[in-house]
Amino acid sequence: MSLPMARFGGLLATDLRDVTRDPAALDSTGWWAVVADFEGGLLCARFGDVRPAPAPTAAPGRWRGPAREDWTSSLDRAAYVAGVRRIREHIAAGEVYQANLCRVLSAALPDTADGAPADIDALTALLAHGNPAPYAGTVRLPAHGVEVATASPELYLRRTGRTVESGPIKGTGRTAADLLEKDHAENVMIVDLVRNDLGRVCATGSVTVPALCAVEPHPGLVHLVSTVRGTLADGAGWAELFAGTFPPGSVTGAPKASAMDVIRSLETAPRGPYCGGVGWVDADRGTGELAVGIRTFWIDRTTRPTLRFGTGAGITWGSDPEREWAETELKASRLLAIASGTHQPLGGTKR
Repeated sequence: MSLPMARFGGLLATDLRDVTRDPAALDSTGWWAVVADFEGGLLCARFGDVRPAPAPTAAPGRWRGPAREDWTSSLDRAAYVAGVRRIREHIAAGEVYQANLCRVLSAALPDTADGAPADIDALTALLAHGNPAPYAGTVRLPAHGVEVATASPELYLRRTGRTVESGPIKGTGRTAADLLEKDHAENVMIVDLVRNDLGRVCATGSVTVPALCAVEPHPGLVHLVSTVRGTLADGAGWAELFAGTFPPGSVTGAPKASAMDVIRSLETAPRGPYCGGVGWVDADRGTGELAVGIRTFWIDRTTRPTLRFGTGAGITWGSDPEREWAETELKASRLLAIASGTHQPLGGTKR
């Protein structure tokens, strides 16, 4: 079994000291890796040895991923398109303004040549070279059922002392010219939601929006990204931040509670770490950085070792169902190609 470890921001953490599900531990001492499932499960792991380290080398043959044709989706094209139409009905009825509809892609991992378990850190190496991302990272805690590799472009929470910041993404296209008025409206809507979430735990009047709808390039696509910032209220810490802001607003919808009801009614598989939070906290320095768990792979060994990956899109009244399906394909294609070892964009997933 592979040893526990975590990688984030040019740091390699080893020597596992403690594991807890209590977010208050993140305000104690030490360096912690954090994985929060969309469904609410939280795991915090404190490591004793944290040192600078380059990204792992993508050595040939170190990762053996699923074949291209082995991927299946929790929602096929027809079901996803029907789900988009259903969300538009909820919007027409005034129940929600926006909801994020996601699907989970799965493929059994092939046996390795030497019979050893597939190592998520080997996939991390491929992602680092094939799809570099600002919040890329890995958490490997096999004894606790956590093996996650993320190439997330989206900031969920960054904390520096009492200052907290979020960077919601809404709006995706191959180029900036593909972005529609609907994308800008959706981004502004989610910014309002994130402002409200942070306002629950920040000092009155401290929440601001330093950047709104900035176009940000990433491998194979562009995003609209905004920045929301605030100052934590006296007595508030990581536990209050999670309670006030989780799950991230950009992957739920508005109003959040109603959007979550819609999500539960339409999605057929748990999201797990996808759309949750993945990152690190340095409690000694009062700093931390958690990504929204998008562009994220995880290994599920409940039965046969299976690689999972999530993709989705934000649905508004202005959504075209086929275009939203195409957006989920665009977000997944490059990452699935890397995981399958082809390193070429793919046109779709097995229905």
